[in-house]
Amino acid sequence: MDTDDLSNETYKAVIITAELFNHDLTLPFGCLAMKCKDEEEYLSKTEQFIKECLEDENIDILMDDLFFGNPPCEKDFKNTLSEIQYNINKVREIPLKQRTFDF
Repeated sequence: MDTDDLSNETYKAVIITAELFNHDLTLPFGCLAMKCKDEEEYLSKTEQFIKECLEDENIDILMDDLFFGNPPCEKDFKNTLSEIQYNINKVREIPLKQRTFDF
């Protein structure tokens, strides 16, 4: 699937939140969509990615890679990931049939 296939609620919760923090963070979340068959799988893989990032013992190396050698403040990065996780929880409260799509 493509990010265009995500509901507006999911797109805003993940992609827009990542973009507002740092454009480079948008890339891994966008690439996750290509590995998913539907929105629920995307949300699950996004949550797994966030969990892996937050638990990574070498977060400084991870951030250096994600942000192409120009990492942001670690605390801000972790806060943004937590915000995205919170947003996903809110999206999951909306039944799929009530989410809006642009296609």
